[in-house]
Amino acid sequence: MNLGLVFQQGDAVLIVVFLILVLMSIVTWTVIIVRSIKLVRAKHGNLAAQTAIWASGSLNEAQQLAQQHESPISDLTVSAIEARQRYQHSGHGSLAAAVPLNEYLVRQIRNSMSQILRRFDGGLTALASIGATAPFIGLFGTVWGIYHALVNISVSGQMSIAAVAGPIGEALVATAAGLFVAIPAVLAYNTLVRGNKTLAQDMDGFAHDLHAQLLMPDKTGK
Repeated sequence: MNLGLVFQQGDAVLIVVFLILVLMSIVTWTVIIVRSIKLVRAKHGNLAAQTAIWASGSLNEAQQLAQQHESPISDLTVSAIEARQRYQHSGHGSLAAAVPLNEYLVRQIRNSMSQILRRFDGGLTALASIGATAPFIGLFGTVWGIYHALVNISVSGQMSIAAVAGPIGEALVATAAGLFVAIPAVLAYNTLVRGNKTLAQDMDGFAHDLHAQLLMPDKTGK
């Protein structure tokens, strides 16, 4: 099957359908590659940062070590320690001092985790939208191509199998193209959502341990 015939014999609508599917495919694979690399780096960075943080001798040292790593756990640690420092240096009349340290840290850690995990949601909406709409866009191209193929056949008066099979076969390529775009998008969406969920679970477990550690007196006396 020669795909070049689709662009040579197809009208503007069919060509636009194929161009949209090509654009969707480019977006899909771009999101897959970029987000997969980011997720893998985050998980490896979390392992290194977590090891360094728990091996530190004080909160100040843990903060310095966390700043040397680029990972979600590092960002969470720095944010939580800075929140503890702000609470200790805040005046008695401030809103921060109006609640116990325990509740204040829970709130700050929860907000920080939400902001960090939000970074990994980029592109998921695009993958879900492409996976849901690409088959219908391809089907629209097929219906439009078959319609015009039948119109051209009726005008030419050729009703043989050879005259019908060729144009209709080329039109069916649009449906195959839609599925070719949608299947990787759906699989990638499910995989990335699962990866984000695993990352959130790891972060949640670390956050509980970090919260308990921040409630204890630091070895530096602060």
